[in-house]
Amino acid sequence: MNSVWSATAKNEGFPQLQGDINTEVVIVGGGLAGVMCLKELSERGVDCVLLEAKSIGSGVTKNTTAKVTFQHGLIYDKLIKTYGEEKALGYLEANKKALDKIREMSKNIPCDFEEKDAYIYSSDHREKIENEVKAYEKLGVKAKFYEKIPLPVECAGAVKVNGQGQFHPLKFLFNVAKDLKIYENSKVLEFLPNKVRCEKGSVTAKKIIVATHFPILNKHGGYSVKLYQDRSYVVAIERDENIKGMYLEDKGRSLSFRNYKNLLLVGGGGHRTGKNSEGYRIAENFCKENFPDSKIRYRFATQDCMSLDGIPYIGKYSDFSEDIYVATGFNKWGMTSAVVAADILSDMVTGKKNPYEEVFAPSRSVLHPKLFANVFHSVCGLITPTTPRCPHLGCALKYNKEEHSWDCPCHGSRFTEEGELIDNPATGDLKK
Repeated sequence: MNSVWSATAKNEGFPQLQGDINTEVVIVGGGLAGVMCLKELSERGVDCVLLEAKSIGSGVTKNTTAKVTFQHGLIYDKLIKTYGEEKALGYLEANKKALDKIREMSKNIPCDFEEKDAYIYSSDHREKIENEVKAYEKLGVKAKFYEKIPLPVECAGAVKVNGQGQFHPLKFLFNVAKDLKIYENSKVLEFLPNKVRCEKGSVTAKKIIVATHFPILNKHGGYSVKLYQDRSYVVAIERDENIKGMYLEDKGRSLSFRNYKNLLLVGGGGHRTGKNSEGYRIAENFCKENFPDSKIRYRFATQDCMSLDGIPYIGKYSDFSEDIYVATGFNKWGMTSAVVAADILSDMVTGKKNPYEEVFAPSRSVLHPKLFANVFHSVCGLITPTTPRCPHLGCALKYNKEEHSWDCPCHGSRFTEEGELIDNPATGDLKK
């Protein structure tokens, strides 16, 4: 089933790349991050083009819950303890700037933007919520602790920040993309020095930005161990009640809530791609138990790249790759992270120092517990002697009976039962 966003927005379409062209910057990937990079660079007078393998917004962007917020789970207490207040403040400021930019752009773009308060709640860890409130206070953000929230869930405590937002991601994306140099149905088949090759043409450029969700260039950067992918599920039910905010559960069922017009979007059931899951059942059962008369109008699932420390990788692709840049690992917060990426990468490729460059640098330390978990899953996938195998790096695929797909537990590539590619980092179908 299509997402509510896909069903209520139309892409006017862009041509396929035909022949060889030259430009200053080529961007690979037509999600929100790639399109925002293209817009920002174009406004700075940089000659640039974007290549998209299918159609813009057809990947993760179409399946997001589209919360526009700097409240990214319970991240700030963690960042302060791991990196100190200065880096945590940099992360906050970058995402606050992104929120403000989307809010301002939305004044001239019909994308159903609404200002909303945002809540993170816990069903059983009050202390974690209290610590997050204290972290906000250290960083100069007004946050408030709540004993309860207006939803039928168990709540040991919630942290609220005012003035966040939600919108229609595809209406926003399609309007931003108008009049930009975009080529759809132009899958990149090969990366060469200062050049990318597609089926029916190529682009020679001084600089390359890889914004393909999970990076598809395997030679450098170590992203196969610095990232894993996580799936989560959303159902949209008919329900006119305004819940007056956006809500997310920390851990547990990871329930998520937001309104869109006469719909209530209920998410949950997150799990590492390739692992057994309950699929849509967590969100569906919640709706049946608490809103038994409501009808499900849409079901859609999304897949997110998760970094080792909760901070995206935005910057130079690696220390060994000149003039190649990356934006990935948005950790389920792709709306503001995409705009952060556009800000940082536009500065970097035009030779300007960005104040948040070091916070998001992909070259930062990988010594985090998730690294060893990622390596373990990769090794297990490689030595499992079953077929089919993922064409990305050869891991054994697992059948996903909930979504009738073949999923890679190593890096998150997904394929239909017939072997057609659904999600990267793989770039081609399964071999027959």
